[in-house]
Amino acid sequence: MIRLQDITVAYGSRVILNHINLDIRDGETLGILGASGSGKSTILRLIIGLQKPSGGHIFIDGQDITGFTEDEMDQVRLHMGMVFQYSALFDSMSVGENVAFGLRQHRKLPEEEIRKIVREKLHLVGLDHVEDMMPNDLSGGMKKRVSLARAIALEPRVILYDEPTAGLDPLRSMDINRLIVTTQSQLHTTSVIVTHDMESAFFVADRLAYLENGVFRLIADKDTFRDSPDEHIQRFINGGLMRQEGRCAP
Repeated sequence: MIRLQDITVAYGSRVILNHINLDIRDGETLGILGASGSGKSTILRLIIGLQKPSGGHIFIDGQDITGFTEDEMDQVRLHMGMVFQYSALFDSMSVGENVAFGLRQHRKLPEEEIRKIVREKLHLVGLDHVEDMMPNDLSGGMKKRVSLARAIALEPRVILYDEPTAGLDPLRSMDINRLIVTTQSQLHTTSVIVTHDMESAFFVADRLAYLENGVFRLIADKDTFRDSPDEHIQRFINGGLMRQEGRCAP
């Protein structure tokens, strides 16, 4: 579904991604891990076309989108949904208006049909009867759910998640993890998740990719990743899990 081929991103002499290659399979959930500043979110921006690579090619469903114009990318984005780290809801719009935003922009549908889709998507993320509420009246976990409902309103083939559990307590984080898995299984989407949350990564992902110093140190299924003899990867795994348990890594 998604292929990054020999991708480089550099700002002058500062190299963010250094000739990376990545294949993301149709229907899988891939977790991208790495320290802050390693380039994880840059990969999401490249996939959705918010940033161009310095070199290499990006393929979406077999199409080389690297040189696409903004109008051409808009057509590609109709098949993508994005869940931002801080939800990125429009504060001046109600929950229902937020979820309906893409539908009104890109679909010529009767208003009743739009409202029906909004209710369906909010129901899917466990939020019934909240269409008239404002984002400022929602908890952090509820905002994440609304953001996901908005992302799936156009029934995308690809969903990108940027730190979906950031800022949530462990119980709300697990709610979001379960929601990601449910969404993927019901909609059969291809999902890419950037996260620091090791528990989340092992729960939702089929495969994991660890990014370090601009290159992928390991791309593997969860069991291979967990059992990797690589000291750097084990330190990242164990440090992340210990932080989530409220302890400090030695």
